[in-house]
Amino acid sequence: MADTENNIDNLERQFPSMSGVAFEAARKRTLESGLSVLQSEGGVIYEVFPDGSRKRVKEIEPPTKVVSGQKITIR
Repeated sequence: MADTENNIDNLERQFPSMSGVAFEAARKRTLESGLSVLQSEGGVIYEVFPDGSRKRVKEIEPPTKVVSGQKITIR
């Protein structure tokens, strides 16, 4: 049982970096195929095009900063 919990803990620790790598690879493939992607930055959503240009799409609430383990309530 302890080995299983250790394996799960190890996988959970790897998840943030692994998901970041997978996300960046998918973004790159999408842009290389000639399609645009949406990206949020500083409270704004941008459409980013394969040539590197971007168009402002919409203003949104700025991101909520959280500390690992912190619980937040989504309204």
